[in-house]
Amino acid sequence: MKIIKVLTLAIVVALLSSCNAIQRTAYIQDVKDNAAVSVAADQQIRIKSLDRLYVVVTSKDPELAAPFNVMTSYNSLSSNPLGQTNISSTSGLQVRTVDAQGNLYMPIIGNVPSLGMTRTELAEEISKRIVAGGYISDAAVNIQFADMKIFVMGEVTRAGQFDVTRDQITLLEALAMAGDMTIYGNRENVTVVRKEQGQTKTYVVNLLDTGCFSSPAYYLQQGDVVYVQPKKQRAASGEINQNRNLVISIVSTLISAASLIVTILKIK
Repeated sequence: MKIIKVLTLAIVVALLSSCNAIQRTAYIQDVKDNAAVSVAADQQIRIKSLDRLYVVVTSKDPELAAPFNVMTSYNSLSSNPLGQTNISSTSGLQVRTVDAQGNLYMPIIGNVPSLGMTRTELAEEISKRIVAGGYISDAAVNIQFADMKIFVMGEVTRAGQFDVTRDQITLLEALAMAGDMTIYGNRENVTVVRKEQGQTKTYVVNLLDTGCFSSPAYYLQQGDVVYVQPKKQRAASGEINQNRNLVISIVSTLISAASLIVTILKIK
């Protein structure tokens, strides 16, 4: 009977521990089936200063579009009004850099304000200016980000930088790209660091409840840094391990020194 009681107690303790583990690691714990959830409005990635963009202008008449698609040989002639060349070519695709003021320099039509636009909005604006200037009546513009990256750090399986190939990416998707949080990751305190209009802003997101969907940082922007903080237990255990390793190292050194001294005394 005693054995049965002990086993029963052990099973109960194991179940309770399992429940606590789920509560510590499960995301969005207050979600309900088929429930409407408020989501942050600004979903698409917006153009920032110093973004590098592939810009291609096309037309039924390729000769009309050619001046807007400057090739590498024209780089020395393709400078913005400040005298700084901001056009390069990669495999025939022109890479143009948005300047510090948020303008994108285009041949013939000049600077186009781009800050805060989506790539689709900027493409429409460039096309409209080309048509309005009487250069091409059927101008079509395609824009792609040349180097769209986000960074994930902290208590995740694979920390690092990740390429983004879509117009939007969520915080949960970024964590999935990094192999998800470890069991030591603090799901109540995920920090997103973002550069906005010359300032660095931080957003703290609690991934345990549905309020995370309405956070301005739920949809990430290019260059965002996601930092998953460790739980207090993890930080404390890490400090204990470091101290223990230091003590072991010191003791080992003292033992080695004592052995050396004993050996020298024996020789004498």
